[in-house]
Amino acid sequence: MAIMKRTPIREQAPKIRATNFEEVCLGYTEEEAIIEAKRCLNCKNPQCVPRCPVAISIPEFIQKVKAGEMEEAVKIISKASSLPAICGRVCPQESQCEGKCILGIKGDAVAIGKLERFVGDWSRENNVDLSGTMPKKDKKVAVIGSGPAGLACAGDLAKLGYDVVIFEALHEPGGVLVYGIPEFRLPKDTVVKYEIENIKKLGVKIETDIIIGRTITIDELIEEEGFEAIFIGSGAGLPKFMGVPGENLNGVFSANEILTRTNLMKAYKEGYSTPVKLGERVAVVGGGNVAMDAARTALRLGSQVHIVYRRSEAELPARLEEVHHAKEEGIIFDLLVNPIEVLGDEKGWVTGLKCVKMELGEPDASGRRSPVEIEDSEFVLEIDTVIMSLGTSPNPLISSTTLGLEINKRKCIIVEEQTGLTSKDKVYAGGDAVTGAATVILAMGAGKKAAKSINEFLSKGASKK
Repeated sequence: MAIMKRTPIREQAPKIRATNFEEVCLGYTEEEAIIEAKRCLNCKNPQCVPRCPVAISIPEFIQKVKAGEMEEAVKIISKASSLPAICGRVCPQESQCEGKCILGIKGDAVAIGKLERFVGDWSRENNVDLSGTMPKKDKKVAVIGSGPAGLACAGDLAKLGYDVVIFEALHEPGGVLVYGIPEFRLPKDTVVKYEIENIKKLGVKIETDIIIGRTITIDELIEEEGFEAIFIGSGAGLPKFMGVPGENLNGVFSANEILTRTNLMKAYKEGYSTPVKLGERVAVVGGGNVAMDAARTALRLGSQVHIVYRRSEAELPARLEEVHHAKEEGIIFDLLVNPIEVLGDEKGWVTGLKCVKMELGEPDASGRRSPVEIEDSEFVLEIDTVIMSLGTSPNPLISSTTLGLEINKRKCIIVEEQTGLTSKDKVYAGGDAVTGAATVILAMGAGKKAAKSINEFLSKGASKK
């Protein structure tokens, strides 16, 4: 008979972790992982696999964990994913694979994500060699961006024998994995750098500080550098703002700036030359995962933090785990509240956030109930820093410097859904550059899809257009 409760996982205590940037979740031990793996029913028609954007053979790897055959489990996952320790930590499994687990109907779904994380960590700690590739092909492919879409595409193409070069605009590879997700959720030096090194061991070359559209264009990569196909996985790093009065005051940040300076540039460390200086009371506007990351980062930098969100808790787009952790750490949730103005003093510094109270009306196009302003409900939230976390859009630099590359009104690159092919011959795209801000695993799925299409295109030796 199946055990209906999942194996508990160890975490740092809330009061302790709120004062440091060390990882919150401590992961399973091998004994705990085996106990949890034994809960898997090994269904004949597993519904978890179709819900995985990179199609990991989930029951198959879990059965290997159950038997204590960890290296075999690693190899099964590596057929589909080169980033298991990353995905095990940041994927929204509850709405994907775990959301379809049969055990979840009457109890807890199998902790698929935590088991994937365990296998990824075991692989690193035991130096499993995953560098095998097919014979090398004399064909060059360029990948723009070293985030999850670019890494997944590059890894799959390298396994097939292609000569792959990733061009990264920043000084470190990893994209959102290094600049966007905090250390307390995703350790950089141990987890991210290790899994990027595994990609490099496949033969992938990574060139940093190369801004496509400025340092070199996509047309020049094809016409002058001899690349036979291009994948654009440049992400969506351009922050959005509300457009309310006072947004230009000192003390208003985008979540992107706060997270990039703390995650990539380590501004939280003592002795950093340009530290992030936040006020005593911070308001983070937004309710997604990035908002939770920004809020929990601000808390660790010493501020009292409010999440300001115009819908109710049921509509929060952030993962349940992230909301739970934020609450445990003492972050205040001001729900059904919408900012209408950032207030400031005569010197131009933030002094407060004028807000109105909201109530939920009819569902909008996304299916969520639309927030409606309550009359005469204005109030001022006394804060001295505002962090806007309202989503991001792709930087238009690449599209504006590439002849024949079509974008939509949201500045996202238009692609064929089945292949990832853009309107420009030989050029493919995927991830946030196509969809707008989404999840790591969806970006990886798009990178893998494009890699498959690029391989088919180059194998035929002619354009599909």
